[in-house]
Amino acid sequence: MQSFLIFGFISTPEVMFILFIVLLVFGADKIPTIARGLGKGMRQIKDATNEIKSEITKSAEQQGIDTSIVKDVQDSLHETKKSIEQVSGTIGRDPLSSSRSTDLPNKPSL
Repeated sequence: MQSFLIFGFISTPEVMFILFIVLLVFGADKIPTIARGLGKGMRQIKDATNEIKSEITKSAEQQGIDTSIVKDVQDSLHETKKSIEQVSGTIGRDPLSSSRSTDLPNKPSL
């Protein structure tokens, strides 16, 4: 939620300005190396997170804790996400885009 608040107010011009400053500070030859390092770091964090999740799940199963509720919650969240995407998809479409050429009268030529 906080990441949305931080990045929710940054628009394209600000991102372009930040990228321009990064280009000036580090130079074009260093940016691929930095991006590669960031990618490896993010991958290590993701792997560590997955390992922690699997350890927690394995420990819960050894203790006899019912973990089936997690799958039910994930399925429910997935269904809710799909329904929200369907609603937002219909809201985001321009209702006049498909019928614009047939419904509007032709302009008379002068």
